[in-house]
Amino acid sequence: QVQLVESGGGLVQVGGSLRLSCTVSGSNFIGYNMGWFRQSPRTERTFVASTHVLVGGGGTYYAESVKGRFTVSVDLSKNTMYLQMNNLKPEDTAVYFCAAATGLAAPYKSWGQGTQVTVSS
Repeated sequence: QVQLVESGGGLVQVGGSLRLSCTVSGSNFIGYNMGWFRQSPRTERTFVASTHVLVGGGGTYYAESVKGRFTVSVDLSKNTMYLQMNNLKPEDTAVYFCAAATGLAAPYKSWGQGTQVTVSS
C-alpha cells in the first residue's frame, strides 16, 4: 500500500491559482488510478479529478464543476501527482485529499492527510 502526502494548499483570492502536490512513496504507482477529492464542512467528500497513471500518459477525468479550470498531471520521475487549479472560486474552498487505487476498477484504499485550500472573495 502506498503512502500519500499532499502539499501546496493555502489562501488565495478569487481568480487566483494554486498547485497541489501529492507525493507517493512505498511503491511504484504505474498502473494506479490516482484521484483528487475535496471536503468542506458543509459537504461530503466529493470527487474532483483522477488520472490513470501510465508511462505514455493515461486518461484523465474531472468533475463538471472544475472542468476547464483544474488540470491533473503526473511526474513519474518525482513520484508525484499534481492538481493545477486556476480561476479559483469561493466554492472551491475545501480540504483536498489525494487517493490511490491499484487499478481503474479498484477502490481508493490509500489516502493522504489533506491540504486546506481557502479562496477569499
